[in-house]
Amino acid sequence: MAYVEPEHVDVLIVGAGLSGVGAGYHLQTNCPERSYAILEARDCIGGTWDLFRYPGIRSDSDMYTLGYSFRPWEDAKAIADGPTILSYVRSTASDNGIDQKIRFHHRVVRAEWSSEDARWTVTAQRSDTEEAVQMSCSFLLMCSGYYRYDEGYTPELPGSERFQGRIVHPQHWTDDIDYEGKRAIVIGSGATAVTLVPAMARSAEHVTMLQRSPSYVISLPAEDPIANFLRRVLPAKWAYALVRWKNVLLTMLSFQLSRRRPALVKALLRKGQEKRLPVGFDIDTHFKPKYGPWDQRLCLVPDGDLFEVISEGRASIVTDQIETFTEKGLRLASGTELEADLIVTATGLNMLAFGGMEIAVDGEEIELPQTMTYKGMMLSGVPNLALAFGYTNASWTLKCDLTCEYICRMLNHMAANGYEQCTPRNRDPSVTEEPFIDLTSGYVKRSIEKFPKQGSRAPWRLYQNYALDIISLRFGSVEDEAMEFSRNGTPAVAAAEELVA
Repeated sequence: MAYVEPEHVDVLIVGAGLSGVGAGYHLQTNCPERSYAILEARDCIGGTWDLFRYPGIRSDSDMYTLGYSFRPWEDAKAIADGPTILSYVRSTASDNGIDQKIRFHHRVVRAEWSSEDARWTVTAQRSDTEEAVQMSCSFLLMCSGYYRYDEGYTPELPGSERFQGRIVHPQHWTDDIDYEGKRAIVIGSGATAVTLVPAMARSAEHVTMLQRSPSYVISLPAEDPIANFLRRVLPAKWAYALVRWKNVLLTMLSFQLSRRRPALVKALLRKGQEKRLPVGFDIDTHFKPKYGPWDQRLCLVPDGDLFEVISEGRASIVTDQIETFTEKGLRLASGTELEADLIVTATGLNMLAFGGMEIAVDGEEIELPQTMTYKGMMLSGVPNLALAFGYTNASWTLKCDLTCEYICRMLNHMAANGYEQCTPRNRDPSVTEEPFIDLTSGYVKRSIEKFPKQGSRAPWRLYQNYALDIISLRFGSVEDEAMEFSRNGTPAVAAAEELVA
């Protein structure tokens, strides 16, 4: 059988979620001469916002910063529900023709770089036909998120086989799950749990949020009154830009205060909870974590909906450890027994770097923990590959937008100078390794050793600071001592001399 050359595109994007659609827009706007395609493992656009379908699914960031920089958010709610966000992503894709570039059912499993050819050969497994498909590209842009789509994290649940009701993880919620008029237990204390409880409490007999330890929970208005006012008096783009910066600065202030004045932030959070919870409610037990604010992400509840259902008696919080499941529910370490018809294990995600894809450079397998991230988007020693990875202390899309803008600048710089290869290399022995993500959340601690490292100083450090990243990524030079440009493996200096000649 004759060899068939794989289909080639200039840029191959992996993932058709929020960041993948954004990457497509930036590419066709800023690098219109570059061809591109998007490979998506599932059968539709949307990523996270299509996968998660549990009751109440919503953003935990305001949509003026989670939305795209190039497409103003027009809905009245700043804290939006999942279906509205999904519609926003899909309409962005269709309005800009990005949906025509997507190949569905293509799960990328391996990428091999050849310096001789200055290109990646990417292997994808088709979920609809089971066949392996190969494509090649000059640049590979990963927009595949950071967690496993096929399974959520569920800890060992002693005696779970005895329970006669239904046990479900929110990541696998289906339409046939019935909780109306029933007793439900939600195990967990993170963003998913505080979303599920008020949503289910609207029609369940009662919902109990069972947590091993509490999280910081903050209430913010679902609608932003300043944003709604500015949109009435200013053009949409101006209003959007102003509100976006307002919210960026407020988030940065919250984070910096949490790190520098944690006692003040704790006091402010507690004051807000006292206003919304019944007099005498045991805040110390149920809403006072042992860690500091922003050591983990704050849990956002729009319009205090979690506090509201607790105050009305439709939901309750129990802080305790599970001893065992029983036929009718759970027995706790304290001896308390909780009865339920449905138990939801909102126990977290399984993190997964690069969608589990294998990477090889010139025949050598790349071990991600042995690499260091350059500007939070590229890997040391790995040419022409970038990842869109958002902020952990602010909206995901803020960083992804900047990353895509930077990659477009990089591609245009390479085209203007005749370079075909860009490779970050750490030549500074004084740069020390640090964990890629600086959070103490359980899902981070369980998997962070499988991720690349970050460095102790720029350009290897992730500052988690939008203002600093704007200076560096939007206006800073794409050339520095850590970035090596070359043509087909030729050193950058030789390539430049060849251009002059």
